[in-house]
Amino acid sequence: MALLIEDSCINCDMCDPECPNEAITFGLEIYEINPDLCTECVGFYEKATCVAVCPINCIITDPKHIETEAQLLDKFANLHIN
Repeated sequence: MALLIEDSCINCDMCDPECPNEAITFGLEIYEINPDLCTECVGFYEKATCVAVCPINCIITDPKHIETEAQLLDKFANLHIN
């Protein structure tokens, strides 16, 4: 499953540099996560680093992009190994 940054984001810039997949970019008003690049840090870390550094806890599981850990690991492999 990919992650989603909620509208309550304060644009603190903490999440963007933490993403090993470069899935986080600044959108029209707040940071956004590209679900095609987000692996929830599977393949890199045990927990999503953007969630760990977010001071207001506005990063949630994206209900429109539910994936299993195996699917996230496959996505990681396609992004970084192939």
